Amino acid sequence: MSLMAAPAKASTVPSGRWSRLARLGSLATGVAGGMLAEGARQFAQGKRPSVSDLLLTPANARRVADQLAQLRGAAMKVGQLISMDAGDVLPPELADILARLRADASPMPMSQLVAVLEANWGAGWDRHFQQFSFTSVAAASIGQVHLAQTRDGRRLAIKVQYPGVRQSINSDVDNVATLLRMSGLLPKTLNIAPLLDEAKRQLHDEADYLREGEWLRRYGDLLADTPEFALPVMQADLTTANVLAMTCMNGIPVESLILAPQAERDRVAGLLIALLFREIFEFQLIQTDPNFANYRYNTSTRQLILLDFGATRAYPKAIVDGYRQLMGGAIAGNRQAMSDAAEGIGYFQGGIQEKHREMVLDLFAYACEPLHHQGEYDFGQSTLAARIRDAGMALGREKEFWHTPPADALFLHRKLGGLYLLAAKLKARVNVQALVRGFL
Repeated sequence: MSLMAAPAKASTVPSGRWSRLARLGSLATGVAGGMLAEGARQFAQGKRPSVSDLLLTPANARRVADQLAQLRGAAMKVGQLISMDAGDVLPPELADILARLRADASPMPMSQLVAVLEANWGAGWDRHFQQFSFTSVAAASIGQVHLAQTRDGRRLAIKVQYPGVRQSINSDVDNVATLLRMSGLLPKTLNIAPLLDEAKRQLHDEADYLREGEWLRRYGDLLADTPEFALPVMQADLTTANVLAMTCMNGIPVESLILAPQAERDRVAGLLIALLFREIFEFQLIQTDPNFANYRYNTSTRQLILLDFGATRAYPKAIVDGYRQLMGGAIAGNRQAMSDAAEGIGYFQGGIQEKHREMVLDLFAYACEPLHHQGEYDFGQSTLAARIRDAGMALGREKEFWHTPPADALFLHRKLGGLYLLAAKLKARVNVQALVRGFL
């Protein structure tokens, strides 16, 4: 078998409870030390800094982001969830650096990788392969991906889970939340408890690669009538709860299509937005991770390649019906229908102030602007993202309102926002209203 060496910048994933807790303890110490050093520097310059000024230095925020990336797993996912779902109300210093957690993590070293493969495939696992590359092509919060070719000629992408991730999920989430609270890096008014509960649930789901393989198979069946999409095929003989083997798909990063002709950029963005509407209203099943890396593009076949189904969620009929009413109300400009729908989804608690209700409806109106627009919506020229951000920040400052909506709603909005960002990056023009009308 031909083997390729592991990259030099790999870092071992702490797999034991105490080693992971020690990492978090050293992080707290580092943050405190950074505060003292920064405080001494500013006092020497005649300044009188506040505690929050000392906590929210770029160096401290970088410490948090770097250590969460080293731990991977639940620790990294908490940072991702907070930075994406609460980014509008986070201090910009923290939001900017936590956003780095949505990029690739450092891969684990070859010795640790081999131990995981032996634990899942047994001794002599290399007998299956003609070639196996120990250099990962992607590394994220739960696992990393390697390319291989089996002795019977199959070209595979193999996702390998970091050791200890599944066992450490609950404690990691709780420890990181405590750390962020104690460090002062999160506003005290921000209720992240629902996000933390959801982080645990989602991580347990994502850490089960047999479950992800089943979602992959299910989506393959659902999209069998749509040749514009291509999906990898799970290889059951090499897949376990910790290792997911799939056919290797050739394609370029979807965001690189910024150089493609306008018509092709419009087509790709339209396909992805139309797929989301099918997911919501037809499948009642949504792949909720908006990471651009989950989409590739085959320039030869002009197919969109869909990857990574670990964050797939089934949606109850009541939520689906609520969004059908909400979007229909937005297209018609009927705020009462939107208000009734939002209440049914779970956005309004009893006794909500009228001004807060109107602020939420303003947010929904912005989010549904492409649906309300007649003809092609020009995402490249729109200020939609900035307006949603500003409205979200204004609502976040209303401390007596703060209410985290149901997790299903949060993840759907995150997916929709991710597609809007991709469409804006591609400077795409899409008739969104025409794509959604058939479902309403």
